[in-house]
Amino acid sequence: MKVSKEFILREIAGENILVPIGTAAANFNGLISMNGVGRFIFDLLAEEHTAQELADHVCGEYDVPKETALKDVEEFLQQLREIGALIEA
Repeated sequence: MKVSKEFILREIAGENILVPIGTAAANFNGLISMNGVGRFIFDLLAEEHTAQELADHVCGEYDVPKETALKDVEEFLQQLREIGALIEA
């Protein structure tokens, strides 16, 4: 899975903001703010990754147990799915 090209990430006033563009802007009316971990995962999604791979990267970057990382990654991915920002392979 990876991020749709219909969403771009911008840093605005120190905040990480996910902005829909193109047809996504017509389907999703709003912006998504994300924390540093969300930004880290989002950046990794420029390339194809599984949830487990993403969780492994999170564990390598942050001091968090694998179970917690996987749970958090799966929740974040679900949020991206709900807004149409995630492409499933």
